[in-house]
Amino acid sequence: MRAKYLILTCFFFFSIAAYSYAKDIYVTGVTQITMRTGPGIDHKIVAMVTSGVKLEILEYNDDWSMVRNDAGKTGWVLTRFLTEEVPKALVAERYRQENERLASKLSAAEETAETLNTQNKKLMEIAQKYKQLKDASASYLKLDAEHKSLLEQSREQEKLIQSLKQRIKSEVKLGLLSGAGVFIVGLIFGMSSRRKKRGSLLS
Repeated sequence: MRAKYLILTCFFFFSIAAYSYAKDIYVTGVTQITMRTGPGIDHKIVAMVTSGVKLEILEYNDDWSMVRNDAGKTGWVLTRFLTEEVPKALVAERYRQENERLASKLSAAEETAETLNTQNKKLMEIAQKYKQLKDASASYLKLDAEHKSLLEQSREQEKLIQSLKQRIKSEVKLGLLSGAGVFIVGLIFGMSSRRKKRGSLLS
């Protein structure tokens, strides 16, 4: 029972140690290396690993190390062909991809800026047209007010003219009547004077 418990404990600690040690490592130095089922060339080949490929190291030893590739396969490879330094070709590829990503973002930003610039021009044109309409509307309202004022003045003047015409007609009629009255009075007075003269001559 103790032996079984000891084996389980060792396995538990080995699993923890293997998990805590897992990290990325790269193949270097040769074109391809073999990944085997065990630490030795007498074990079966699981896969061929190309130089520059990233692997996850699960157990590191001086001669052979246990690794896992991107496909999820695990196996053992010679430790001397492994390095923690990222291959220059991979670094260059990362820079190239990052450059393409930034160039794409820059292109998108330029397109957005162009779109915003076009929209800004349209907004400025709309604002200018609105101002012109507003100014024209203000001028129209001013002219309309002046027109109404002139019409009112014209009506007042027309009333005054009509009043003056009526007054002149009244004065003319009064003058004619007065003249006719004076003429009649003069005529009567003249006739009366003549009668008196005739009477005085006959007597």
